Amino acid sequence: MTDAPPRAELLLDREVPEDLRQELVAAFDRLGVPPVRVRRTLDHRGAADIPWIVLASLPLQAFLSGLGAEAVKDAYDAFKGVVRRTARPASPADGTMGEARETRETREARPMVLRDAVTGLDIVLEPDLPAEAYETLTALDLAEFAVGPLHYDRAQGRWRSVLDEAAG
Repeated sequence: MTDAPPRAELLLDREVPEDLRQELVAAFDRLGVPPVRVRRTLDHRGAADIPWIVLASLPLQAFLSGLGAEAVKDAYDAFKGVVRRTARPASPADGTMGEARETRETREARPMVLRDAVTGLDIVLEPDLPAEAYETLTALDLAEFAVGPLHYDRAQGRWRSVLDEAAG
């Protein structure tokens, strides 16, 4: 009997355009975690209700360990690019003129969140993470954390959970 490959579920905000949805699915597939289900948030929710733009639920420790392998380096680099583009997807208002025109630069960026399907621990991937954040992410031991979400602390150069630290 062979083990089934890890699978992911993606929950996308309504703002994520179809071409970016397809790019996200392809990026996870190339990284060995093909999404089995891709859904969008409900129309009645507003951006204030959902602080993230994409929520990916997957077996996170196996996913992170696999990212460090040389064989997936190109796929991983592509994944980082998708994370950056996902944070500021095009808006229908981008094509309009006048004061109502909303641009990618003026909109607040929202992160992609990776959620461990086993523990529920969240890792927040902000669009402007430095390269070292991704490098340390591949070696991250999720067993070190009890409560999330995990954010990359640029000043300390490490992933941390403020809630874990507050709990002692």
